[in-house]
Amino acid sequence: MRISAAQRAEKENRIRAAMDRLLRGEIPPGGKCDIKTLANEAAVDRTAFYGTRPYAHLREVFERRLQALQQVGEIPDPREAQIIRLKTEIAKLKERLTASEQAVDELTDFRTQALARLAAQHEEIVHLRQTAADASRVTRLPSGRSSATVN
Repeated sequence: MRISAAQRAEKENRIRAAMDRLLRGEIPPGGKCDIKTLANEAAVDRTAFYGTRPYAHLREVFERRLQALQQVGEIPDPREAQIIRLKTEIAKLKERLTASEQAVDELTDFRTQALARLAAQHEEIVHLRQTAADASRVTRLPSGRSSATVN
């Protein structure tokens, strides 16, 4: 079925208006900033945007404008923006987790070394006390009453 030039121009205007809405971030519920939603919003068959079909040039315009927005950091689809933000946040959290795990490992190693040193020092002290007690020429006096009482 052929369409008249007026009908074609009217469809192109609907497509361009829908394109502008989508690129401004006015995404309908359940839609995305893509060709499928563009076709639904403009009430045009989606296949008309592909190959040598009549509105293929408008698909290219839409994709170029979408890419240009994305390159400057604007993402018209709030879900895509949220996905990108969450992926960035996940990457940062993974980095923090890795750093935390590394710090825990370092502290665990330090604790192990400190306990080993304390045990070695304790053994040395016990050994030195035993050696001093065995080699001592000093006779220990029995403990008597305290001479601190004054009459």
